[in-house]
Amino acid sequence: MTPSAGRVRPLVLVADDDEDILDLVVFRLEQANYDVASATNGAEALTLARERIPDLAILDVMMPKLDGYEVTRQIRANDETRDMPVILLTARVQEADVTRGFEAGADDYIKKPFSPQELRARVQSILGRR
Repeated sequence: MTPSAGRVRPLVLVADDDEDILDLVVFRLEQANYDVASATNGAEALTLARERIPDLAILDVMMPKLDGYEVTRQIRANDETRDMPVILLTARVQEADVTRGFEAGADDYIKKPFSPQELRARVQSILGRR
């Protein structure tokens, strides 16, 4: 399945081990008319990415089982998910962390704490280019 195939609304994968942040991001995206699949760890996020082929993934960097960098690398290594846009959402704000995220294949990097409006705008910007 290709992203958006047979979907009325874009599907966004959101993965964060902080349930409050996960709930906030899911709520804001659903309010913006996106379908959302959520995961609380990197392994679950990778499984959902491969099974559902979302239109976009928003991944926390610091997650159990697999971190966001590794999930991004594995998304890029898979033929079916390689073109999926990835936004990393994290409190790791050192220049080296941001560079590592882009080197793993991320399309964007949003620092926590974040503005839900900014997150929604970046999602719309990325999905509007597809």
